[in-house]
Amino acid sequence: MDGPHDLGGRMDFGGVTVDPDEPVFRARWEAAVMAAALALLSAAPARGWNQTLSSFRYARERIDPVDYLGSPYYERWLTTVATIAVESGVVRREELEKRAGGPFPLARPLRVHGLENPGSGVSRFAVGDRVRVWQRHPLGHTRCPGYLRGHVGTVLRSHGASSLPDVEVHSRLRVQEAVYTVRFDAGEVWGDGQTGVCLHADLWDSYLETP
Repeated sequence: MDGPHDLGGRMDFGGVTVDPDEPVFRARWEAAVMAAALALLSAAPARGWNQTLSSFRYARERIDPVDYLGSPYYERWLTTVATIAVESGVVRREELEKRAGGPFPLARPLRVHGLENPGSGVSRFAVGDRVRVWQRHPLGHTRCPGYLRGHVGTVLRSHGASSLPDVEVHSRLRVQEAVYTVRFDAGEVWGDGQTGVCLHADLWDSYLETP
């Protein structure tokens, strides 16, 4: 979760504009991109691809930062779908660009080939425990928010085990790990002096350590 998509706590990106009447899709091509993404992920098990929702996220994270920040939402999805299709062998890049009528930007190549973090597969913490978020920057995929790394919080809730995304993106191995809701002091995380405000985040066991 390192890259232009992880903007928590970063300044000067402007306000968030909320349109209460925003449609699900603003154009037909956006709906087509959504359909293509669902079809690609649905076909993965039958074709023997190691493609999951985490893999989809990782492909989107690998988009060039300039393209990512300068593209609307579904254009990022389009780049992601095209990247997965080429990497999975569904289509060759030459075929893609021929149909597109010119160069078609894809996400950057994988930085990790194989398993980077095997995960612990254990539940080390209980409700009420104080925990520190790891201070790592893995080359591969992770769902650990950058803005929380190094900060200390308290386990508020345990949700049982779930597949560790850091593993399933880079391997066919599936490691089931505990996921916790951890409460942080917002003023300490952001360093802005606010008091009495909490921030909650759901984090896998591997992302945490004893302070």
